[in-house]
Amino acid sequence: MHIKFRAISLSHKTAPVQIRELISLDEREIHSILLKLKDFFSLNDVLILSTCNRTEVYYSHDLDMSTEIIKLIGLEKGLSDIVNYLEYFQIFNDDRAAISHLFKVSIGLEAQVVGDIQISNQVKRSYQAAADLDMAGPFLHRLMHTVFFTSKRIAQETSFRDGAASLSYATIELIDSLTSNTYQPRILLIGVGEIGEDVAKNMVHLPEAKIKISNRTLAKSEEIASQLGFEVVPFENVFEAMEEADVIVCSILRNEPFITKSLVKKFQIQSYKLLVDLSVPRSIEPSVEDVPGVILYNVDNIRSKATEALDKRMASIPKVEEIITESIEEFYGWKKEMMVSPTINKLKQSLEAIRQEELSRFLKNADEKEYAVIDRITKSMMQKILKVPVVQLRAACKRDQAEEMIEIISDLFDLDKIKTEK
Repeated sequence: MHIKFRAISLSHKTAPVQIRELISLDEREIHSILLKLKDFFSLNDVLILSTCNRTEVYYSHDLDMSTEIIKLIGLEKGLSDIVNYLEYFQIFNDDRAAISHLFKVSIGLEAQVVGDIQISNQVKRSYQAAADLDMAGPFLHRLMHTVFFTSKRIAQETSFRDGAASLSYATIELIDSLTSNTYQPRILLIGVGEIGEDVAKNMVHLPEAKIKISNRTLAKSEEIASQLGFEVVPFENVFEAMEEADVIVCSILRNEPFITKSLVKKFQIQSYKLLVDLSVPRSIEPSVEDVPGVILYNVDNIRSKATEALDKRMASIPKVEEIITESIEEFYGWKKEMMVSPTINKLKQSLEAIRQEELSRFLKNADEKEYAVIDRITKSMMQKILKVPVVQLRAACKRDQAEEMIEIISDLFDLDKIKTEK
């Protein structure tokens, strides 16, 4: 049977953040939806990807199941009016378009920050979740390993992954360069929302640093700190922690500055204090730079650094797309072979059944030696009969006419009544 691979995508390109937040799925919800797709719709080869920028479902089925899947997401999220959000979803019902989209998403061509490697890791986790539930068959296994191999090629052969093109990683590179002469710099991260959490995860690239995190919701900071091995500072103690820190990264949403010049003037600054403001609107008063020893960077300063890396990545896109095209063509070569394999197997089984029936019918009284000779002759005849339709099927694959040839051979040999052996 021809595998029709499809995709449903809601992303930063199709929906504002308010909608993306409503539809976003956590690990428990993804697990629940995967099970429902398996039990209710008998879907296999399913991949569910959900990040801050996108929620996507990839699946194989002969029918367009997009509306049913979106309704299932709505049911999981408690959204009774999910049909009102259908316009925000992009539907890929063309097989090649869905596969191409998965490649582009996994490689980082569809990311907000082009080339962002984090999406590759998120896709790997989504694939693992499907595999753990036996919802990844030979098709999806082969497709995902082709995607991962392509990602590796792009990293090795292009500049697409060079430099810090994301705001969070550019922040880490900035801190690393400005604290290079400080032994075990003390870093305090305030606020672990979307950007803050991203920065926290990237701080593993500062192995010598002593990192503390603080958040208004203690449970959130404890969850992240336990994963990364950082120390938690209760939000009520954040001012004492600020005085001790060499570097303060602030990423909290407030209508007025959280760190003011009058506050910073109270600190005993031994040599320097680096302040990094990742908030919009700004959470650190620009005038803090008037305090001796204070260095302040904001989103715009860091983004300009990231822009240089982004320009290099953009220049690499034609080569990246060329590699992706090569990989998709290679995958399609395998996919076409996979498409005709069940028909070839059914044809073999059909001919073998006829052969065995005739052997048992005419060789009831044959001795062992006679049986062996005739068995060998009829096997050889069967192989020669098989050769022509098998060659024709594979040739039809290359002409993209496999479906028509499968139908002809199936009708000619009445193969629909035969169940393929596993």
